[in-house]
Amino acid sequence: MTYCIGIRLNAGLVFLSDSRTNAGIDQISTFRKMIVYEKPDDRFMVLLSAGNLSISQSVREILQLEKVDRGPHHEPLTIWNAESMFDAVRVLGSAVRRIYQQDGPSLKAAGIDFNATMIFGGQIKGEAMRLFLVYSAGNFIEATRETCFFQVGESKYGKPILDRVLTPDTALGEAAKCALVSMDSTLKSNLSVGLPLDLLVYREGTFKSDQIVCIDEQNPYFQMIHSTWGQRLREVFEGIADPVWDGSAAEHPLAASGRYEPMRKITRPGERIV
Repeated sequence: MTYCIGIRLNAGLVFLSDSRTNAGIDQISTFRKMIVYEKPDDRFMVLLSAGNLSISQSVREILQLEKVDRGPHHEPLTIWNAESMFDAVRVLGSAVRRIYQQDGPSLKAAGIDFNATMIFGGQIKGEAMRLFLVYSAGNFIEATRETCFFQVGESKYGKPILDRVLTPDTALGEAAKCALVSMDSTLKSNLSVGLPLDLLVYREGTFKSDQIVCIDEQNPYFQMIHSTWGQRLREVFEGIADPVWDGSAAEHPLAASGRYEPMRKITRPGERIV
């Protein structure tokens, strides 16, 4: 399995992916799930992938060569001549469908689902940054101000911190920290997600990124995130009052509302519940 995060902010983009792939308890491997397509001073695009590794690797390989026909009077559309990220993600969708046409029938015959979900984002000169979530059918949705991040893979463990912290106005450094905390929570709860991690931070309008790092178990900052986040969670938890079961209802908010009556307890055989 895997876990990947893509975040779109006013200041830039943040991408984070793990590298664990497993096909059973004794077949655990490391494969990078992030790839960058870059043309200096013109376009910068990042692809994160989750799902069947053979599908995602095939899509990644043909994406830079994929062409979408635009009619007899127009040059075929590619990620390298697309004038918008919307057009670029259309090319990605076409690549996904091409792999489905090529491998889908044989996968189905083998009882394997065509499963590949991707996060694709970046910026093309002349337009704002954009971020998309691409499904196995090649269709996609776009991030908005209300939903400024996407997750693929084992998303449930790391989602609460993203929901509570991220807004479009979040600073890039804070968003990167939030993504790493989200990943640490996932690593703690799910063995199918693992190090090393790939972290990329892109600043709006630069069309390049010099903030790319591979994080392993020896990385001092991630070690700090892991130990500090766990410690602070315990401190906050211990600072919250326990339920109080003695005294009047007015003395403790757990029983103060009086909105619902407690459930009935059956104390004699055959007693009716009313």
